[in-house]
Amino acid sequence: MCLIVFSWQPDNQYPFILAANRDEFYHRSTQSAGFWEDFPNVFGGRDLEAGGSWMAINKNGRFAAVTNYREVPAPSGLRSRGELVYNFVTGSQPAPEYLSALAHSLAQEADQWSGFNLLVMDATGLYYFTNRTKDTQLSPLPAGTYGLSNHLLNTPWPKLLRARDNFSAAITQSIPPDSSQLIELMGDSYQPPEEQLPDTGISKDAEKRLSSCFIASKDYGTRNTSVLIMDNRNQLQWVEQGYLPEGVTGERQLHKIHIMQPDQLS
Repeated sequence: MCLIVFSWQPDNQYPFILAANRDEFYHRSTQSAGFWEDFPNVFGGRDLEAGGSWMAINKNGRFAAVTNYREVPAPSGLRSRGELVYNFVTGSQPAPEYLSALAHSLAQEADQWSGFNLLVMDATGLYYFTNRTKDTQLSPLPAGTYGLSNHLLNTPWPKLLRARDNFSAAITQSIPPDSSQLIELMGDSYQPPEEQLPDTGISKDAEKRLSSCFIASKDYGTRNTSVLIMDNRNQLQWVEQGYLPEGVTGERQLHKIHIMQPDQLS
């Protein structure tokens, strides 16, 4: 997952709205969003090579999503970052305890994972965690609209700012939010001028290619766009738009999930 924009307004009619692009090599084996065979109460995409996930939710409301942190040279972590999502949505630790244990584990073995950004949500709130800053925050995010790409939360990369502004305008103009409109804005292929690009250590050509919200090429690009809209009655709408190489539009799926209390789960 390489670009996520989301609104967190716990007291609103739609407390959690998210739009995200997952950028990945097209040859990497992937399972589209659905309920997991080994954990029937978990819904999300699945990386079939390492077994983890980039974004998933349990029917009890435990949600997680991860993005890579861009570094050159990129250190090779011993474990897949998709485990971070998998472990949270299949586990039972409250989010603060899960993140505290993760921080302790990283303090003991910092090379377990390459750089990552992690969002987790449960009944205690929505949290952001990264292993690329020493300023570890284990308190929930305040209400607001946020953007997350391949650096720290709300790092003002042009594509993040553009996506967040367009997203904010869209969810303000349309109540309930229009999932098709959100998918469309995440398909933005605009590339900013070179002088506005961040310097992350990759070549200028690569920096330019990765500077748009939506990325398309023969071998690497936006594999899917996901839109999640949760209302205050715990009804979740999850729309996933798939893409093929060169950005060719693939299948779109709409799923509706009722988020239940743990004692209601069968």
